[in-house]
Amino acid sequence: MEQLSEAVRSLTVGPSLDAETDVGPVIRADHRDRVLRWIREGESAGATVVARGSAPAGSEGYYVAPILFDRVLPEMAIAQEEIFGPVLCVVRAPSLTEAIQIANRSRFGNAAAIFTRDGAAAREFVHGIEAGMLGVNIGVPAPAAYFPFAGWKGSFFGDLHATGRDAVEFYTRKKVVTTRWF
Repeated sequence: MEQLSEAVRSLTVGPSLDAETDVGPVIRADHRDRVLRWIREGESAGATVVARGSAPAGSEGYYVAPILFDRVLPEMAIAQEEIFGPVLCVVRAPSLTEAIQIANRSRFGNAAAIFTRDGAAAREFVHGIEAGMLGVNIGVPAPAAYFPFAGWKGSFFGDLHATGRDAVEFYTRKKVVTTRWF
């Protein structure tokens, strides 16, 4: 937890095009306000704030300082929502099996990652977790464009995924021809 805390505190928040920036702004003022409401909700629900970064003061842009919560309970609102901001919530579980069960109770299924040296644990995770994009020893399993962006459950909207084969399917006009020759 100490390494993670240090990493959060060391993040540079600033303009997205600045090479020194680790965390850019969120897209709009109302989204920034939404993320800040979730942070306040987490604090008032009793999640432990382990680390806070800092955001540029008085500058243009909708910046949110990164925050790390520990001891987040699965029933807390911040554990049940897709916040889409620099907020990391650590939910502790006594075993991998129970961690997978906690994750699968979520109505969302965008992405999940595991860090392990144990092949059996990686296999249990990959086969057990209900999410569309999985990472083993990869922090953000967002695929390259030729793989589908594959959210599941409440993390998926529409009929097709945004990239990969589904993107090709979206732009493809199909034709089915049935013939019979004698």
